[in-house]
Amino acid sequence: MKPRLPDREALGAVKVLVVGDVILDRYTWGDAGRVSPEAPVLVLRAQDEEVRLGGAASVACLLRYLEARVTLAGVVGGDPSGRTVRRLLEEIDLDTDLLLNDTDRCTTTKERFVGRAAGRHPHQILRVDRESTKPLEKHIEEKLTTAITEQLDGHQAVLVSDYAKGVCTPRLLGSVIGKARERGVPVLVDPARITDYGRYHGASILTPNRAEAEGATGLSIAGPSEAFAAGEELLRTLELDAVFLTLDKDGIAVIAKDQDPEIVPTREREVYDITGAGDMVLAMTGLCHAAGFPFTETAVLANVAAGLEIERLGVTPVTRKEILAEFEKREETGTGSDHDDRCLSPFPDQHPERSNKVVTLEQMADLAASYRRQRRRLVFTNGCFDLLHVGHVTFLEQSAELGDVLIVAINSDASVSRLKGPERPIIRECDRAAMLAALSCVDHVLVFEEDTPHRVLERLRPDILVKGGTTKTVVGREVVIRYGGSVRILEGVPDASTTTIVNRIREPSCT
Repeated sequence: MKPRLPDREALGAVKVLVVGDVILDRYTWGDAGRVSPEAPVLVLRAQDEEVRLGGAASVACLLRYLEARVTLAGVVGGDPSGRTVRRLLEEIDLDTDLLLNDTDRCTTTKERFVGRAAGRHPHQILRVDRESTKPLEKHIEEKLTTAITEQLDGHQAVLVSDYAKGVCTPRLLGSVIGKARERGVPVLVDPARITDYGRYHGASILTPNRAEAEGATGLSIAGPSEAFAAGEELLRTLELDAVFLTLDKDGIAVIAKDQDPEIVPTREREVYDITGAGDMVLAMTGLCHAAGFPFTETAVLANVAAGLEIERLGVTPVTRKEILAEFEKREETGTGSDHDDRCLSPFPDQHPERSNKVVTLEQMADLAASYRRQRRRLVFTNGCFDLLHVGHVTFLEQSAELGDVLIVAINSDASVSRLKGPERPIIRECDRAAMLAALSCVDHVLVFEEDTPHRVLERLRPDILVKGGTTKTVVGREVVIRYGGSVRILEGVPDASTTTIVNRIREPSCT
């Protein structure tokens, strides 16, 4: 099936009320390339710090980036973290009238220390939690419950993000779910990792992951049949309309009243960080359900959005544009200028993941912006890559080790002819792009028409430009240095060059 996204007008009409545990995520980024002489622990040389919204605030933020109108209901402490949460919410123009202060409570804060070693992907080294998990004081609970139930009218859905930090008490949820049911407002719940799901009784949709569903039902979920059994038990005992049971690499099991259960599969991806996947499933499921989408189509969209989320470090918003681009990549093998049209199908259908690597400059610019939000280091190189040989492959493998994403820009056929002579290229541009995309070390390939990569570099602004030779002869060096990037020079493989190979082929054979 070909899923669709609600158009912007429809999204603007959707208003969602998010209820739950508000969390502040702090990140300290740096290099972790050495071990402390004081103890067998890594030393993190801090380079940057960042704060992000977590928990229910993360769900609200994700919905804002998907262009929905959002109200957030929850509790923060009267501490610096609570004030930071409010500032971050104001920056995305999010309604915080239902965000209460409890001066006797600390704002749940998760601080992650993330380090990069030997040029590899950054990884979490340590997480420090500051939190209170005790239930809300009765007067705060009653005040929040009243505020939520009074604001139900005008919202198309209520999303509950329960992290077991004390906000989602049985009394509060019982009242909210009951009042919402009376008014025809669906309630969707991302449950906490608890064994008693009684507090969610009467909700519309539950979105547990595999471990949460196993804990709540006591069933081991190894495959579809066990997932369906667990979902049906939750559906029956909690009187739900549907269960979206997320099964990581196996997709989402959709178990709903009056329809056969099914598995909505997912595309295999590189898992960069699972943080935020559950938040994204809840946000997208709530948005689509509020817009009137059927369950299966909703699950397909939730799958895609969560898949994009796990390719990022930390909870990073996925935009509507990025989700649409993901569907376009599934349906097309290339778009854009003349050279893209000639490269529409460089691979057979059984290798769609390769054709997805070949992108236009505009597509790559969008991807680069997304990678920067994820704090991935972009490595760029360019060239003709006519007659791919061992020198090219070695160079590209070494280049990939310098960062997180390797972008290869190749000269178009016309550009190669201008630079190398009328007898070149030997291999047409779409075939050169196809071969490069087949290399596991290469993440993206694009074709450019100019004789130099200056325009591409200015548009993409990679962190590192990699070439062979000497620094003074690197075309585009001044562009990269000007915006603060760096240039790396790698030694080539002796006697491995296209010109040498071509000359050897053209030499008359000895008899």
